[in-house]
Amino acid sequence: MDCLTLKKSNCKNCYKCIRHCPVKSIRFSGNQAYIIGNECIMCGQCFVVCPQDAKQIVDETEKVKVLLQNDNPVVVSLAPSFIANYEGVGIEAMREALKKLGFFDAEETAIGATFVKNEYTRILNEENRDILISSCCHSVNLLIQKYFPKELPFLANVLSPMQAHCKDIKKRIPNAKTVFIGPCVAKKDEAQYYEGYVDAVLTFDELTAWLKAENIELKAQLDKNDNSRARFFPTTGGILKTMPQDNLNYTYMAIDGTENCIAALKDIESGKLHKCFIEMSACAGSCVGGPVMEKFHRSPVKDYVSVAKFAGNKDFKVNQPDSLTLKKEFTVIEHKLKQPSEDEIRDTLRQMGKMKPSDELNCGSCGYDSCREKAIAILQGKAEISMCLPFLKEKAENFSDTIARNTPNGLIVLNEKLEVQQINKAALKILNLRYASDILGDQVVRILEPKDFLQVLSTGRNIHDKRIYLAEYEKYVEQTVVYDKEYRVLLCILRDVTEEETQREKKENISKQTVEIADKVVDKQMRIVQEIASLLGETAAETKIALTKLKESISDE
Repeated sequence: MDCLTLKKSNCKNCYKCIRHCPVKSIRFSGNQAYIIGNECIMCGQCFVVCPQDAKQIVDETEKVKVLLQNDNPVVVSLAPSFIANYEGVGIEAMREALKKLGFFDAEETAIGATFVKNEYTRILNEENRDILISSCCHSVNLLIQKYFPKELPFLANVLSPMQAHCKDIKKRIPNAKTVFIGPCVAKKDEAQYYEGYVDAVLTFDELTAWLKAENIELKAQLDKNDNSRARFFPTTGGILKTMPQDNLNYTYMAIDGTENCIAALKDIESGKLHKCFIEMSACAGSCVGGPVMEKFHRSPVKDYVSVAKFAGNKDFKVNQPDSLTLKKEFTVIEHKLKQPSEDEIRDTLRQMGKMKPSDELNCGSCGYDSCREKAIAILQGKAEISMCLPFLKEKAENFSDTIARNTPNGLIVLNEKLEVQQINKAALKILNLRYASDILGDQVVRILEPKDFLQVLSTGRNIHDKRIYLAEYEKYVEQTVVYDKEYRVLLCILRDVTEEETQREKKENISKQTVEIADKVVDKQMRIVQEIASLLGETAAETKIALTKLKESISDE
């Protein structure tokens, strides 16, 4: 993708972009999102909804500055939605500011829109088309080219207002270079794909940043022009407002939002629609709801009012170009990936933990409408199994439950009110409880002394392996209390050391008895030795020392 880029470090694996992508043209690898260029329709929704600003529109400001450094005049084609983006600033004020940046002149793209609507009217009156779909929106054009190729004959083979206007500028001004400025990322792609019409495209956001960097302020100055009806083009139904709609053979309708456009195209594909002119816009609210507008200051009602107040009641006075010069050819753009077999889909569903149809929740948390679509995306390399939230949740719960069930240690989870939230079987056994329900939701003081828990809460310092005696249960335990600040819970781990303590006490008793016996033996031996020594006239000092060492050795054990 040349127009939309990704900052990998900012992609937080939230899947919000795929949930909002109407054609699912995003793949995931290594917990990072990637835009699939040959499937993308450049609607910009991933840019709008990304909470981490990981999706970025490629900035062409430097490219435009290079154009301005050359001798050729550079003329701006300003999208009619500018009046909604720059409230109270008319075309003359915009022209003045753009000239300060170095542009030769600035004109309204609405002039090109007038050419286009005149051509639509001519086609309806002269060519007897069954269905005619407007071709102003590049995202709609891409949608049809990539996903509804059978409907290409219904797409008006007419230049977009941007292209028609820029072509007219280059015809009137020798060697002119053209720069389109608007709220749309798709126009960058259109300018790149159809060469020779537009030399560069800026978004309103890029223009605003440039004006700010040059300390140029826009004047609040509206200039009314009754001959400017095509300024309605960036609103839903705006094209229809400029057309006479006097051909009684046709039904005229306006559809906005990609999902609605897809639904209409499916109706056309099924043969349910005939003899109609359809104004299609990928963005809800049309161009005033473009991705740059929506991202930074989405105000659909106020924006429509701004456009309506600025637009006139009559057409721009233009010299209508010849129909041949406004023609635009559309071709099918292949994008389809290999469709996996049923066996492959079922195997992938099983890997996702979907063993039977009832396991397929179709919750949409992964961004796909159904588990089956998700499985197909996995097989096509666009998705990962780990994107399934219920699968991950169940896996994590099963794993943690397995640990909790099988650990010999007692586990108790408390909230900050010292109420028991969870307790495992080992803890129930230690505390002589039959059922978890006997204590869940109750204060821990019912089963344990709360002093240590209160200490950890107040000091923030955890307690590890503190040996205590539970007199009520006649058990010794090593108690660990840990406070998780993030989840605001206390975790108590109880290790039953009653048997160890019993063995230690037994050993101590045996040692004590051994020492007592040794004392008695020493005393008795001393008496015997002293009696013998007195008879033999010898001292018992050495014997006493040896026996004393023996006693100390036994005591140490």
